[in-house]
Amino acid sequence: MSAQPSPDDEEPTLGAQVRSTVGRLYRRFRSERPEGSLGDAALEVLVRLHKHGPQTLTELSTHDRVAPASMSQSVNRLTSAGYATRTADPNDGRKVLFSTTAIGAELAAATRNQRNAWLDEQLHALGSDDRAAIARACALLSAIAES
Repeated sequence: MSAQPSPDDEEPTLGAQVRSTVGRLYRRFRSERPEGSLGDAALEVLVRLHKHGPQTLTELSTHDRVAPASMSQSVNRLTSAGYATRTADPNDGRKVLFSTTAIGAELAAATRNQRNAWLDEQLHALGSDDRAAIARACALLSAIAES
Protein backbone atom coordinates (compact mmCIF):
# COMPACT_ATOMS: atom_id res chain seq x y z
CA MET A 1 0.00 0.00 0.00
CA SER A 2 1.30 3.38 -0.90
CA ALA A 3 0.69 6.21 1.47
CA GLN A 4 -1.45 9.05 0.21
CA PRO A 5 0.27 12.40 0.45
CA SER A 6 -1.16 14.59 3.16
CA PRO A 7 -2.35 18.09 2.25
CA ASP A 8 0.73 19.46 4.03
CA ASP A 9 3.00 17.50 1.65
CA GLU A 10 1.41 19.25 -1.32
CA GLU A 11 2.01 22.72 0.09
CA PRO A 12 4.97 24.34 -1.59
CA THR A 13 7.93 24.97 0.67
CA LEU A 14 8.94 28.53 1.39
CA GLY A 15 11.95 28.01 -0.87
CA ALA A 16 9.73 26.87 -3.74
CA GLN A 17 7.43 29.86 -3.21
CA VAL A 18 10.33 32.31 -3.24
CA ARG A 19 11.90 30.69 -6.32
CA SER A 20 8.60 30.70 -8.19
CA THR A 21 7.76 34.29 -7.27
CA VAL A 22 11.23 35.62 -8.06
CA GLY A 23 11.16 33.77 -11.40
CA ARG A 24 7.78 35.22 -12.35
CA LEU A 25 8.83 38.71 -11.28
CA TYR A 26 12.08 38.39 -13.24
CA ARG A 27 10.25 37.32 -16.41
CA ARG A 28 7.76 40.17 -16.00
CA PHE A 29 10.57 42.62 -15.34
CA ARG A 30 12.47 41.47 -18.45
CA SER A 31 9.38 42.08 -20.57
CA GLU A 32 9.64 45.78 -19.67
CA ARG A 33 12.15 46.92 -22.26
CA PRO A 34 12.40 49.16 -25.28
CA GLU A 35 11.28 47.68 -28.55
CA GLY A 36 14.06 46.39 -30.73
CA SER A 37 15.76 43.43 -32.25
CA LEU A 38 18.00 42.51 -29.32
CA GLY A 39 17.05 39.41 -27.41
CA ASP A 40 16.89 39.30 -23.64
CA ALA A 41 20.33 37.71 -23.23
CA ALA A 42 22.12 40.29 -25.37
CA LEU A 43 20.24 43.14 -23.71
CA GLU A 44 21.23 41.86 -20.27
CA VAL A 45 24.88 41.75 -21.36
CA LEU A 46 24.63 45.29 -22.70
CA VAL A 47 23.17 46.57 -19.44
CA ARG A 48 25.92 44.78 -17.50
CA LEU A 49 28.66 46.33 -19.68
CA HIS A 50 27.09 49.74 -19.25
CA LYS A 51 26.86 49.37 -15.49
CA HIS A 52 30.22 47.67 -14.81
CA GLY A 53 32.42 48.78 -17.68
CA PRO A 54 34.56 46.74 -20.10
CA GLN A 55 34.75 43.00 -19.50
CA THR A 56 36.21 39.92 -21.13
CA LEU A 57 34.13 37.13 -22.60
CA THR A 58 35.17 34.91 -19.68
CA GLU A 59 34.05 37.49 -17.12
CA LEU A 60 30.69 37.89 -18.85
CA SER A 61 30.24 34.12 -19.18
CA THR A 62 31.14 33.50 -15.56
CA HIS A 63 28.76 36.17 -14.31
CA ASP A 64 25.83 34.83 -16.35
CA ARG A 65 26.84 31.20 -15.72
CA VAL A 66 26.76 30.34 -19.41
CA ALA A 67 29.24 28.72 -21.74
CA PRO A 68 31.63 31.08 -23.52
CA ALA A 69 30.10 29.96 -26.85
CA SER A 70 26.68 31.18 -25.71
CA MET A 71 28.11 34.47 -24.48
CA SER A 72 29.98 34.83 -27.75
CA GLN A 73 26.64 34.82 -29.59
CA SER A 74 25.35 37.63 -27.38
CA VAL A 75 28.42 39.83 -27.76
CA ASN A 76 28.49 39.16 -31.51
CA ARG A 77 24.90 40.47 -31.73
CA LEU A 78 25.90 43.55 -29.75
CA THR A 79 28.99 44.31 -31.81
CA SER A 80 27.23 43.63 -35.13
CA ALA A 81 24.43 46.01 -34.17
CA GLY A 82 26.90 48.71 -33.12
CA TYR A 83 25.98 48.57 -29.43
CA ALA A 84 29.36 47.27 -28.23
CA THR A 85 32.97 47.22 -29.36
CA ARG A 86 35.89 44.84 -29.03
CA THR A 87 39.28 46.18 -27.94
CA ALA A 88 42.51 44.54 -26.89
CA ASP A 89 42.97 44.27 -23.13
CA PRO A 90 45.76 46.74 -22.26
CA ASN A 91 46.98 44.38 -19.51
CA ASP A 92 46.97 41.22 -21.64
CA GLY A 93 47.01 41.57 -25.43
CA ARG A 94 45.72 38.00 -25.81
CA LYS A 95 42.39 39.01 -24.28
CA VAL A 96 39.57 41.06 -25.74
CA LEU A 97 37.49 43.54 -23.78
CA PHE A 98 33.89 44.32 -24.67
CA SER A 99 32.43 47.73 -23.88
CA THR A 100 29.37 49.75 -24.86
CA THR A 101 29.33 52.29 -27.64
CA ALA A 102 27.52 55.60 -27.16
CA ILE A 103 24.36 54.19 -28.76
CA GLY A 104 24.71 51.01 -26.69
CA ALA A 105 24.99 53.07 -23.52
CA GLU A 106 21.82 54.96 -24.52
CA LEU A 107 19.92 51.71 -25.06
CA ALA A 108 21.19 50.24 -21.78
CA ALA A 109 20.18 53.37 -19.87
CA ALA A 110 16.76 53.44 -21.56
CA THR A 111 16.24 49.78 -20.66
CA ARG A 112 17.16 50.31 -17.02
CA ASN A 113 15.02 53.46 -16.82
CA GLN A 114 11.98 51.73 -18.33
CA ARG A 115 12.30 48.72 -16.02
CA ASN A 116 12.83 50.90 -12.96
CA ALA A 117 9.85 53.09 -13.85
CA TRP A 118 7.60 50.06 -14.20
CA LEU A 119 8.71 48.60 -10.87
CA ASP A 120 8.52 51.95 -9.08
CA GLU A 121 4.95 52.36 -10.34
CA GLN A 122 4.00 48.93 -8.99
CA LEU A 123 5.63 49.60 -5.63
CA HIS A 124 4.09 53.06 -5.35
CA ALA A 125 0.63 51.50 -5.63
CA LEU A 126 1.26 49.53 -2.42
CA GLY A 127 0.70 50.77 1.09
CA SER A 128 3.62 51.86 3.26
CA ASP A 129 3.47 48.68 5.38
CA ASP A 130 3.69 46.53 2.26
CA ARG A 131 6.60 48.59 0.91
CA ALA A 132 8.39 48.20 4.26
CA ALA A 133 7.81 44.44 4.15
CA ILE A 134 9.26 44.28 0.63
CA ALA A 135 12.26 46.36 1.72
CA ARG A 136 12.91 43.92 4.57
CA ALA A 137 12.45 40.92 2.27
CA CYS A 138 14.92 42.48 -0.20
CA ALA A 139 17.53 42.81 2.53
CA LEU A 140 17.04 39.18 3.56
CA LEU A 141 17.05 37.87 -0.03
CA SER A 142 20.16 39.90 -0.76
CA ALA A 143 21.92 38.30 2.22
CA ILE A 144 20.89 34.87 0.94
CA ALA A 145 22.14 35.71 -2.56
CA GLU A 146 25.52 36.83 -1.16
CA SER A 147 25.96 33.70 0.99
